[in-house]
Order: sequence, then structure tokens, then C-alpha cells
Amino acid sequence: MALKDTQNALRRRGLPDATIDLLLAKYTRLGDIAEASASDLAALGLSDDAAANVHKLVGSSKKGGKRSEKKAVEAAPEIKVDFHEVIKAKPLTPMEERLTDMADQNDLRVSRHVIAELASRLDGYDLEESKIKALLEKAHQRFDDHRMDANESAGILAAQSIGEPGTQMTMRTFHYAGVAEINVTLGLPRLIEIVDARRVPSTPMMEIHINPDVAGDVDIVRRVASRIEKTTLLDIADIETDIVNMKVIVHPDEVKMEQKGITLEQIYEKLNKDRRLRGLATMEEDTITLSADEPSFKRLQGIVQASRDSVIQGVDGIERAILRKEGPEYVIYTAGSNLRDVLMETNVDPARTTTNSIQEIYDVLGVEAARNSIIHEASRTLEEQGLTVDIRHIMLVADLMTNDGDVKAIGRHGISGRKSSVLARAAFEITATHLLHAALTGETDFLDGVAENIIVGQPVTLGTGAVNLVYEPKRKGAKQ
Repeated sequence: MALKDTQNALRRRGLPDATIDLLLAKYTRLGDIAEASASDLAALGLSDDAAANVHKLVGSSKKGGKRSEKKAVEAAPEIKVDFHEVIKAKPLTPMEERLTDMADQNDLRVSRHVIAELASRLDGYDLEESKIKALLEKAHQRFDDHRMDANESAGILAAQSIGEPGTQMTMRTFHYAGVAEINVTLGLPRLIEIVDARRVPSTPMMEIHINPDVAGDVDIVRRVASRIEKTTLLDIADIETDIVNMKVIVHPDEVKMEQKGITLEQIYEKLNKDRRLRGLATMEEDTITLSADEPSFKRLQGIVQASRDSVIQGVDGIERAILRKEGPEYVIYTAGSNLRDVLMETNVDPARTTTNSIQEIYDVLGVEAARNSIIHEASRTLEEQGLTVDIRHIMLVADLMTNDGDVKAIGRHGISGRKSSVLARAAFEITATHLLHAALTGETDFLDGVAENIIVGQPVTLGTGAVNLVYEPKRKGAKQ
């Protein structure tokens, strides 16, 4: 184990394999290599340049070719980062500046997000300095308590913490909040959709919030829902077939048209834009007539079907929209999703409107919004099943899925398929294919991770396995 770890450490420092082989012929520890003099390295067959490169990359505790009593430690220059210069996207409020300065003076580690949250709650209150300092100290203490050890196997813990409760989840599709018109996938299938980064969820839906100043007016909210929901001609009119004259007569329902905010002219315009009905419609006083362009019953039947399916109003992809009152406001829930077009609708609040399609959020709002959506959707899916998972495990998964600037699935086409270890990839899926491809291309597995070490049956280099014990027998004649 010690020899292998030293070999991997030298490779990570950028030393060529030929040099590593010469060094490992005599030395088994990095400390021994660092203490070796230039003449010791030259005796192994290294050139002066190669020896200097070893000392540069590994370090040297020699001074003047003799063992020094104390290692010379060169203090790194102190780097001071101006918080205000680093983050210019949003200027600090006076309270945020006050909290930031106080945290710096007392050497308290508090993130800007926490600073902003504290400032928003403290703004307007005249608190003593001691109380504000106590709040910052408490925030710093909470942060320090939740820090993770550098050698902690965070990935394995996160996988176990999410995977074990996942086996207890139900595999059903529920009616959303008791509303029969809208179904939503919950439980294990939904969790799989999230980590697979599916482009289109099995049951896409949106939660559309209205601007707060009009969200309590049910008539305004209903009009917004009507503009968004898909409305076909059959929803607002009766369709009559005149076989004798080879015509289709549309009798609009004035009450339904008024509820949807649709006019007769709008219906006529939409029918004429339909490629299947273009040029066939004529508008009379209170009806619209579609005349067949050829004396064929098949053609007449095609006109009837096309007119029934013709979309008069609505956003593409939104099949159904319903209203629910939540507190003083009305919220629109939809079956189907089209975030880009919905955000452009009048009176829609873009800050609170969301969709369960993570890929759509990524396309419209960017990768940071997609990361937050992964965290929110996964947390909500688990909580709906009564399962408690520390949000930091879910955040680790979300970070891993989005750290390259796009949303990647955790699978052989995403995260798992990009692992550097051949054995780790083979342990996930299509084992023979991975091993065969690695053999053909001459890949090397350095056994740095958890899975590959378990596969070959040796200790994992984490926790107690990260420490190597070397036994040095006592020399003859040495004092006890």
C-alpha cells in the first residue's frame, strides 16, 4: 500500500514514470525522497536537471547537502480579498456592509447569503452592537459545526443517505391535490426522473403565480388561466355538418366565448390560419361556415375533424389550467409546461412561477436555476413520502450534475460514464463493454477511488485506510 500510494502521489505531482521507477527502487516514502540530497538522487541515475525537478515538485528538506536541524518554512504571503471587489453583481445595503465589516473585524466566517438574510431581518430595528455580534457568532458557530472533514467520503454518504430511503418510496401516480384533471408523478419514479435529467417529465406541470397586486382578484386570474389553457373550437362552439350542401357550420357559444375572452373574429382568424382549413371559412352574422373545396364525403369528414381539433387560444404544451386559492392569493396549476411563453404573459409573476421540468428551467433561466430546481424537486419528492434526508446530500448531487455548466444525468451517459476509473465505470453498467474498450485503448486504473478498491479487495484510501503504518525493525546494537 505504501509503495502504491507513493507512486500515485509522484504521478499526481507530474513526475515522469521513468523517474518514478528510479526513485521507488530505493525510497518508499515521499519524506525520504524529500530528504534525499542531489548526490543521492544522482546515484540513482538521475541527471542534475531531473534531480532538481524532483526537489521542485516533491520538496526538499536538505540545505547545503547536509541534514538541517529544522526545516525551513517559508511563510506564504498573506492574501487579502476585498469582499466588495469580488462581488459586484449586487451592491451591499448599509446593513449588509455593517454586518460584513463586523464579521471581518471579529474574524467570523459568514457567507454573503447569510449576511443578506440577517440584514433583511434586522433592517429597521435599532439593535445593540453586542446583540448583532452575538447573531454573527451564532451563525459562524453553526457554519463551523456543519463543516465536513477533508477526508470524509461525502459521495458514499450522500448515495447511501438518498438510496436507502429511496427503497421505501411508493411507485404510484397521484391526482394532484385531489384535482382529477391533473396528475403528477411522485415517489421513486419522480426521483429517478430528476437524477436521470429527463428532458420531458412523464407528467409535466407548472405552478403559475400572479403579480401580488392582482393575485387576489379571481376574475383577473381566471382570464390569465384562460389565455394559457389550450382551447379548441369544440370547447366554445357547436359544430354542425350539412351533408346536402357539403358544409360545416360553426355555432359559437356566446357564454363560453365570454368566459374565455374570445371573439368571433378571433375564431375566424384562427380557422383561416390552420393549414388544413385555409381559405374554406366565411363569417356570417353569428356563425362561421366551412365549405368543402371538393364534392367528397371524405374531404367533408376531414374538415369536421380539423375544425374540432383547431386550437383557438392557449400556450403550446399547456393542456389544462386550474385555479386554487392559497391564502389570500389564487395560484394557477397546469397540466403541461411551457415556461418561456408563460413568463411572457401579462400579470404573471416571473419570480415565483416555476415548472417541474428541470431541463426547461435550464434552457430558460440557466444552470444555477436548474441546480436550485434539482434540490427543490428532490427534497419535495422525499418529504412527500415522509422521508427525511439532509439537504446537503441532495445539494452534493445537484452540484455534481451541474458543475460543468449544463445538466448531466447520473448514469452511463452522464456522471458515471465519465469516471476516470475503468473498474468504477464497469461496476455501474455494461461491464464487459467497459473492460473490453479499456483493454483495446490501453487505459490504466490507478485504484484511487472507493468502488475500484472494494472490487480488487484492498482497503479504501479513506478514514483509517488513508493512513499507512511502516514497521522499522530495530538495528543490532541499538540502545533500548
